[in-house]
Amino acid sequence: MPVTILAPKAMRQDYGQADKQNISDDSDDADSSNGGAELDYAELAKADAEGHTHKRPRIAGGDFEIVTPGEVITDDPQWMRGHGTYVAAGTTSIISSVAGTITRTNKLLSVRPLRARYTPEVGDLVVGRIVEVQAKRWRVDVGATQLASLPLSAINLPGGILRKRTETDELQIRTFFAEGDLLVAEVQQLFQDGGAVLHTRSLKYGKLRNGMFVAVSGMGGGGGVVRSRRQVWTLEAASGGGPIDVVLGVNGYVWISKHVETPEGLVEKTSGITNLDESVSATMYSSQNDRIGPETMREIARIRGVVTALVDNGLRVDEDMVMRGYHEAVEMAMVSSVGADDIYLGGERGEQLAAVLTAV
Repeated sequence: MPVTILAPKAMRQDYGQADKQNISDDSDDADSSNGGAELDYAELAKADAEGHTHKRPRIAGGDFEIVTPGEVITDDPQWMRGHGTYVAAGTTSIISSVAGTITRTNKLLSVRPLRARYTPEVGDLVVGRIVEVQAKRWRVDVGATQLASLPLSAINLPGGILRKRTETDELQIRTFFAEGDLLVAEVQQLFQDGGAVLHTRSLKYGKLRNGMFVAVSGMGGGGGVVRSRRQVWTLEAASGGGPIDVVLGVNGYVWISKHVETPEGLVEKTSGITNLDESVSATMYSSQNDRIGPETMREIARIRGVVTALVDNGLRVDEDMVMRGYHEAVEMAMVSSVGADDIYLGGERGEQLAAVLTAV
């Protein structure tokens, strides 16, 4: 059966008039009438067959031009190479080393991959899954090139006890986290080889339950979760859905769950953070989900649809875009024939949602 390779679809981006006109030519015969030259894929294929590298006709001021590995971006010596590029020996040509979109920062050229593994940074809030339990630590999948490490000494013990971990704690390590458990943690340290060390020494971190896990693509240049001021928040769902927690892991893992209220009177009974730890941590390692009503489950699924629609259309995923997208999705459902139960946001409906968000 023959295989047909289609040209990649450019990501949806918002550009001002100045960006559209800020174009630097790399070719004397480049056509500037439409703000960007069209690629002749027949000529590119012929150049590949002859073993020659092909050069892009121009460099655009936006991030909408897609390049492939081995493609010459420019041979102008005024440009400096950045991530995702290299310079051929004996030349000044900057060549792409990955498939992605061109990013220009002053005179620095770099290529953001369309899809890439997560690169941990200290302070990142991540959602991960336990894949291995060892003697004194857990191995966690956070979507990076390597598994992250969560030491036993980097978690809160039940009862809020602050002490050195003993052999008894090591024997009970599976009572805290077992294989397959989901958790939210913070990157505490990085190794030279790129490995990350996590910690959950906070009441906002720990085991996840009562919700839905979503792994989104597009960690490179094609949209996805971005680092923002707030990665965790609670929203009041429409149509009786109640409060819902949203956790946007910087690594592209998203958790959407029913909000669990703090036990009534807990704050009045406690006088310090240590006592608060003692009261809350009794259930922080429980794997038993609470009952979730159908209205809450429907709104959780709707928020998931908003997140996937944003990623599919190349838009960023942060608190502002998710909240705007959710309110728009609720309005779209109200005017449909199904009503509030209409949670489908794929295909044309997802494109319609993205068009509304980018038009504002």
